[in-house]
This record gives sequence, C-alpha cells and structure tokens, in this order.
Amino acid sequence: MGMIGEFKEFISRGNVVDLAVGVVIGAAFGKIVTALVDGIVMPAIGYVTGGVSVSDWKYVLKPSQLDAAGKEVAAEVAIKYGQFLQTAIDFLLIAFVIFLVLKAYNRVRKPAEAPATPEDIVLLREIRDSLKK
Repeated sequence: MGMIGEFKEFISRGNVVDLAVGVVIGAAFGKIVTALVDGIVMPAIGYVTGGVSVSDWKYVLKPSQLDAAGKEVAAEVAIKYGQFLQTAIDFLLIAFVIFLVLKAYNRVRKPAEAPATPEDIVLLREIRDSLKK
C-alpha cells in the first residue's frame, strides 16, 4: 500500500472525521460564548463598576509624558490586567457551558450495554458457587 492509500485509510477512520467536526463546532461555539461575554456579561460588569470597561482596567506604573504642545513624548507604562480578566471570564463561561452541554448529553444518551460475560467465566462462577455450598 502506497502513501496515498495509507493517507486515505487514515482520513477515512471515524476518529479523524469526528475530531475535525468537533474542532469546527468548538470554534463556532467559542465565538458564540465570546459574543455573550462581550455583549452581555462585560457591559453589565462595566455598568456595576461605573461605566468603565473591564478590558480598560490597568495599573499605571509611569504615566505618559506630554510636551508643552500636548504631544506624547514618552508612552505610558502600565500593567493591563483588565484584558486578562475579560479573557479569564470568557474561558470560565465557555468551560461552564460545555460542562452543562456534556452533562445534558450524558443524561440523554442511552447507557452502554454491558458486554456479555463469556461462557467459560459463567461456568467457572457456577463451579465456585457450587463448591461454596
């Protein structure tokens, strides 16, 4: 079997296709949750905090330097932790929603049937039980 044949076999396996579908759906799902965070959750947090966007939160180590004309001579040095908080909230919401979806999926999914016990094991158990008596 040549390389083309091996590649066809690799691609035709269900796991590869399932993984590809999962990645595409996961990316789309991430965009939905990001829109939820950016459009609903963060504005609500901004409203509670006085209209300041969370992504704009920062700790200024050194303010920017302006000259007499008002032009910026030296840029501000700041630790911008707001964007990190927004991304962390985004991640937590995505993880929580995925948890809820998987929990619902597992509830709906039929339980897997237990595989049948091999006949030799059944016979050995019967022998064991009869010896106990």
